[in-house]
Amino acid sequence: MALGRRRLLIGFAGAGGLALTGCGWVRDSAPPSTSATIGFDPPPGTHDVQARSHATITVTDGTLRSVDWTDETGRSLPGASSPDHRSWTSAEPLGYGHTYTAKAVANGETGDVTATTTCTTVRPRQLVDVSLRSANLVELAENDTYGIGFVLVAHFDEPVDRAAVEPHLEVTTDPPVTGAWYWLDDQNAHWRPEHYHAPGTRITIAAELFGLALGEGRYGLRDQRVSVIIGPAHVAIADDDTKQIEVFDNGNLVRTMPTSMGRGGTAVIGGRAMSFWTRPGIYTVLDQKDPVIMDSASYGLPTNSGLGYRTSINHAVRISHDGIYVHELAATMWAQGNTNVSHGCLNISPNDAAWFYDFVIPGDVVEVRNTGGDPLDIWQNGDWGIPWSDWLHGGAHT
Repeated sequence: MALGRRRLLIGFAGAGGLALTGCGWVRDSAPPSTSATIGFDPPPGTHDVQARSHATITVTDGTLRSVDWTDETGRSLPGASSPDHRSWTSAEPLGYGHTYTAKAVANGETGDVTATTTCTTVRPRQLVDVSLRSANLVELAENDTYGIGFVLVAHFDEPVDRAAVEPHLEVTTDPPVTGAWYWLDDQNAHWRPEHYHAPGTRITIAAELFGLALGEGRYGLRDQRVSVIIGPAHVAIADDDTKQIEVFDNGNLVRTMPTSMGRGGTAVIGGRAMSFWTRPGIYTVLDQKDPVIMDSASYGLPTNSGLGYRTSINHAVRISHDGIYVHELAATMWAQGNTNVSHGCLNISPNDAAWFYDFVIPGDVVEVRNTGGDPLDIWQNGDWGIPWSDWLHGGAHT
């Protein structure tokens, strides 16, 4: 009786680690040991890896003990392991034109395992930068303030693939407004919404071009991000029917200024046809100078010709790239409000010019109505004169 009970207890105790067979008691076989496996991304031997890529190392069935990822100069690529030490990621992108060698050591059930890799990154034929500007061609600075006619300009220092670039020129507004890019050529793109910006709007442009293929072996030099703010709604309307400039501040008429605009007509000087109209259209303020040297030779009219000039002008507000200003000219006050006598600029009195000079900021709207001549062209600063449906057809994908 006692013996039988003893045998029963032994058999029960063995159920945890022993098995009963026809030949007696035997121990279960242990599971096989596994080795750690190391994986690299980019994979070993990869060429022309994109510069924006990050390096990663992953471990299966083990944990990382060390990582050494260096470029051709011996510089180590900074990075960090995950909390569980099963992966490592570089803290910066791989960059252009590098040859990398990496060594990783991982520990698994069978001990340490070592793996190595090499890869090369793309080597551009040329790096291309973009200048983010307003219509006055001055680079944007963080928190600059512009008028409601602000137009964003992206100028590339070399031709680019428009379709490749445009998705990486991201414009956001607060409050949200729909806008679109309009390409003048392969180096210049302009962005605006359908209507003038609302005062207080913040506009942010993120140009994420580093590592981006721009066509013909060219790649983006860097990423950029900048935001600007829209100021009060300043709109000046110059009407040739009345020869007055009405100035509005947030919809309220604050000043009326008599003016004398372009005398009209054309003349052939030095074999070149010159127009003396103030072209109709929607201009914006580009910049201000006090004084400015105005030289007719700057737009092809020789200074020594009968209609040429070179003179210093006070309180000059430039509104076109080909030299149209709203400016002081006491000598034409007799004509201001009744007769057009200028070469194309808008002449106003010294008092009005000083006030207007202090009132406006870049991006403020100056609309010229009912004059002769061809409508203002976009290259002259006529972005807002292009109908919205036509503007939408100027994108890279249309």
